[in-house]
Amino acid sequence: MDVILVLVAYFILINLAGFLLMGIDKWKARKQAFRIPEATLFTVAVIGGSIGSILGMFTFHHKTRHWYFLYGMPAILLLQIGLFFLLQYLPVTFEIM
Repeated sequence: MDVILVLVAYFILINLAGFLLMGIDKWKARKQAFRIPEATLFTVAVIGGSIGSILGMFTFHHKTRHWYFLYGMPAILLLQIGLFFLLQYLPVTFEIM
């Protein structure tokens, strides 16, 4: 299986998870049920689901009043974009045996 295909599949799945977690947590907040911890929401964003988390945040109007989500999620995304470009232009090549 091609490495790029695996990375794209991971990227899609983790962003879908971030989006769904925001929606589920909003639904639980309305029902006053046991909530998803904020650390879990941030962890999913850090491991690659920042776009899905941001989209879920604004789609479901969830956590938009919390400054650490409003500024933290885009900051995570910017760091991930910077890391991506840094890895693209490093003079090091990665080979899989």
